[in-house]
Amino acid sequence: MSNPKKKSPLSSAESQEAMRRVLAYIRPYRIFVAGSLLVAAVSVAAQLYIPLLCGDAIDLMIGPGQVDRSGVWGIILQILVVMVLAALAQWLLSVCNNKITFSVTRDLRNDAIHKIQSLPLSYLDSHLSGDIVSRMVADVDTFADGLLMGFTQLFTGVLTILGTLLFMFRENVLISLVVVLITPLSLVVAGFIARHSYGYFHQQSAVRGEQTALVNEMIEGQKVVQAFGHEAESMAAFDEVNQRLQDVSLKATFFSSLTNPATRFVNNIVYAGVGLVGAFYAVAGGITIGQLSVFLSYANQYAKPFNEISGVVTELQNALACAARVFALLDAQDQIPEAADAVTLTPDGHVQLQDVSFRYLPDRPLIEHFTLDVQPGQRIAIVGPTGCGKTTLINLLMRFYDVDGGSISVAGTDIRQATRASLRGSYGMVLQDTWLRAGTVRENIAYGKPDATDEEIIAAAKAAHAHSFICRLPEGYDTVLAENGGNISQGQKQLLCIARVMLCLPPMLILDEATSSIDTRTEVRIQKAFAKMMQGRTSFIVAHRLSTIREADVILVMRDGKIIEQGTHDTLLAQDGFYAKLYNSQFEGVDQADSAS
Repeated sequence: MSNPKKKSPLSSAESQEAMRRVLAYIRPYRIFVAGSLLVAAVSVAAQLYIPLLCGDAIDLMIGPGQVDRSGVWGIILQILVVMVLAALAQWLLSVCNNKITFSVTRDLRNDAIHKIQSLPLSYLDSHLSGDIVSRMVADVDTFADGLLMGFTQLFTGVLTILGTLLFMFRENVLISLVVVLITPLSLVVAGFIARHSYGYFHQQSAVRGEQTALVNEMIEGQKVVQAFGHEAESMAAFDEVNQRLQDVSLKATFFSSLTNPATRFVNNIVYAGVGLVGAFYAVAGGITIGQLSVFLSYANQYAKPFNEISGVVTELQNALACAARVFALLDAQDQIPEAADAVTLTPDGHVQLQDVSFRYLPDRPLIEHFTLDVQPGQRIAIVGPTGCGKTTLINLLMRFYDVDGGSISVAGTDIRQATRASLRGSYGMVLQDTWLRAGTVRENIAYGKPDATDEEIIAAAKAAHAHSFICRLPEGYDTVLAENGGNISQGQKQLLCIARVMLCLPPMLILDEATSSIDTRTEVRIQKAFAKMMQGRTSFIVAHRLSTIREADVILVMRDGKIIEQGTHDTLLAQDGFYAKLYNSQFEGVDQADSAS
């Protein structure tokens, strides 16, 4: 990922594009938008009508003995009715705005999570998971706050300005012109703040995502951090990101904080201008005292929305900056789509790799011209030094990555012409890196077969030799596991992953260091269970401990992305080649220890 510190603020064109896409998300809820506008108009009209009533009441109390009490009480009653109407309109406005805002953010998050499901692994491998989480959670929350404020205050603010001008021009044109002439000053202030705040808010969102990713990384790897005494370096890295977040947040806050004092200054100018001109008119008898009070009240109400709108503009800039980061995720290139005529695989265990080539980076070849023909029911072991392409081959078989050249076929069908669901459903996979969801033991075992019965789940756990330790858990199969099984050991997590595959028993198996975290005694039992499970099933076994693959039908010895040797365990040892050196090297330490003793 690029360093957010170096990111330039979004241009106005990009900001407009973000706004256009936000409006597209709002469009399905246009009925609620129309309702919001309607009740906002009712609320504003009610609030603007109250000063007129108050002015009339003041004119009915022009001096001692000249008070029209019945008229005043009648006006008070009207004011109460209008206030109730305004309160009801405000409540309906909140209902409509909340419906719009949280429906849009729900849709945005749904699109984001669906996008993640369609992204290629290359994207997820090259982007920090914490930053992706930050976009979906923190950025969408900030966007929701800005959107809600926009609907709540922007509509009413604009309507208040227009309504106030209408009422004032109806009462007195000259005094109203004083207000209109000062208005551009508010627009200049709002424009200045908006231009400067957007870029900083965008940088703030990006650095916050980087910080979230770093915190996520430190929490997940805290044991390793402490084991290697890396606390000081981790804190230094966090302090550096935190300092950048502080700097950009201060700049964003500085410009946004200009909103209130600047607009209040303009408000005071408007109020003073109306008061001064209105006072001259009142003295000259052009308007009554009640009308002057109405103008002063309107001057306040007219200026106040500019203060609110300036704040809304600032929040909308922040919201658009966050929305742009979410849209960047949604715009990421999807994995290669399935063919329009993609077929559903009916695997027979026959797998062919024809002249396969693949590289993660364009200038770094990994697998070149790889050919393999696997017959149904064969057990294929894949061995070789680290980085030779063993796990990459598994990724290609599962179509987590697409080949750059050549083809991979299952049951005579190119996997690019088959649906991914049917391809991946044909394999049962146990990896060295275990993954468990936050949920019960039962739910984790039944992850690939949610409708499995308790008897089937227990049978799979027994086959994986996990039943005994599950029974020792506080709630047995109903024990709730923490995120990624944090409350059980690594070996126990691997046993649950094996049980998950034992339950499904698909036609083909992939075992990538499937017993790496299990003790030797349990491993022997698991290997027997695997041997039984693999009978009649095509199996691909990646192993570093070569003693675990002696029974494989074919052993592929890989080096630099190519097969350099293949055969059975005994024939490869007899060849005394690279495999024999790998195999014997695992026992050199033991032999040397025995001779030393």
